[in-house]
Amino acid sequence: MKKLALLSAIALLSFSDVLAQVEYKIITSVESIVPNGLGRSRIVSATEERDYKEFTSEQTEEDNTRNKSKRKDIRVKNFEETKLLNFYNLGGIRFQNIAANDAVITSKINAMIEEGWELAFVTSAVESEGGKGDGNGIFITRYIFKRNKQ
Repeated sequence: MKKLALLSAIALLSFSDVLAQVEYKIITSVESIVPNGLGRSRIVSATEERDYKEFTSEQTEEDNTRNKSKRKDIRVKNFEETKLLNFYNLGGIRFQNIAANDAVITSKINAMIEEGWELAFVTSAVESEGGKGDGNGIFITRYIFKRNKQ
């Protein structure tokens, strides 16, 4: 009888996990790699939601009407912005700044985990200087978190 009760409990817990709905949240860090420390570096997190369906159109051979959604409707006005340090200053690359950014990003990740989020994926990219006269560059990382809907 005890084995049957134990198996029933395990089956019930497994089934409830399958029914759990998951939500995702993306936190983005943008770190400037602009020479002379002229760029801006931040962690950014939206605090309001958008439904992609409101800004999506389907193109077909019969109907290729362009998407008429407005960019201003996509923008969010409510978001968190955490200051980070730039990778460069007038003296060149600043390893202290990189270590400081790591500490701040780690703090954000730990806070998210304390709120019940699990770090699911991390993806990063870089847009660096493209040659003479191009002083632009960023290092961007997206941290994708997930948790069961509450």
